[in-house]
Amino acid sequence: MCTNALLHGCLRDRLFRVETSLTGKALRIAVSDPRGERLPITRTAETSDQFGRGLLLVRTYADRWAVEKLTVGKAVWVELDVPRSLDG
Repeated sequence: MCTNALLHGCLRDRLFRVETSLTGKALRIAVSDPRGERLPITRTAETSDQFGRGLLLVRTYADRWAVEKLTVGKAVWVELDVPRSLDG
């Protein structure tokens, strides 16, 4: 997500932002950038392609994810469920 924001979402003097939060149930990671008109899309990467697998990885490993349009820009967030403790 950060690489996509850096390559496709940044503008001069406006970079991207990473926010994380942890609850008892999930780790949430959100990456926002100022380019709201450039929404991420899933594509099929060829074996020789250097890029194009980011959203495939997000879809594979995240329990939930989405793209949200912001007043300025967009945010892509993922949530990873936290396993319950064995002693409680």
